[in-house]
Amino acid sequence: MFKILRDLLRYNIEFTIGFVLTLAIFLFALAHFWAPLPAEAIYLLPPDMPPSAQYWLGTTSRGQDVLWQMSAAIWNTMLFGLTVTILSRLLAVAVGMLSGYLGGKWDQILMTINDTMIALPNIPILLLVYFVMRDSMSWPVLAATAALLGWNYDARLIRSVTLSLRNREFTRHAVFAGMSVPQILMRQHLPYVMPVIFFTAMNNLIWAIGLEVTLSVLGFSDINRPTIGGMIYWANQHQAIIAGIWWWIAFPIIAIVLLFLGLFLLAISVNEYIDPRSRLSRMGA
Repeated sequence: MFKILRDLLRYNIEFTIGFVLTLAIFLFALAHFWAPLPAEAIYLLPPDMPPSAQYWLGTTSRGQDVLWQMSAAIWNTMLFGLTVTILSRLLAVAVGMLSGYLGGKWDQILMTINDTMIALPNIPILLLVYFVMRDSMSWPVLAATAALLGWNYDARLIRSVTLSLRNREFTRHAVFAGMSVPQILMRQHLPYVMPVIFFTAMNNLIWAIGLEVTLSVLGFSDINRPTIGGMIYWANQHQAIIAGIWWWIAFPIIAIVLLFLGLFLLAISVNEYIDPRSRLSRMGA
């Protein structure tokens, strides 16, 4: 895995740009641990101050420094996305690899469940969960719900890779050597599946972050917890654009666009590494 990362950084300019962008945003988000004021605190600073030497990105109508507020918001948004991605990858890997390797009735049962989950509409289910659990809704509950809805497409892709590995010579040797199914999947097949997991994780992370921003902008999350969507929500509530407080909404949007761009470049560069035909098709176009 580290060899793949080293090769991508050395030879793929898209991966390098995406990696630098994502790392820079991550370090900016990490800086919120050294913020001079709590991220949830309001009306501690002069409101509606434009960007200046004292307040680099200005202040909000709620008396918050946009710089430090955005740092904490990006951290929380990325934390939500990573939580969804990790949980959904665990589900996708477990279902995809077991279904592809075991085959038969287990494949039919698992893929029936998978296809049923694909048919379910994500946003209405998340909104239903929010309204049912409004009083006890928290971001881990929302993340777990999103993870349960975000694994199914990738499970099919992982299943197809495992199906091709099941008939390989090294798999038959592992069976003859007496290795159990978990040992074969973890030791023999997982290294071949890891690039696919990384690629699907990037796509799922983009989806999860976009989902969090969408729900927060609409107010269907914990709006008092700093997130990028929450910042845009409060800016809309205070009519920031009409009031001329453009920095309150412009800087969070720029940050999330840069994050999406970095993750997108990582995803397409890893996809080219996995499937060189995609690179050839782009060159031909």
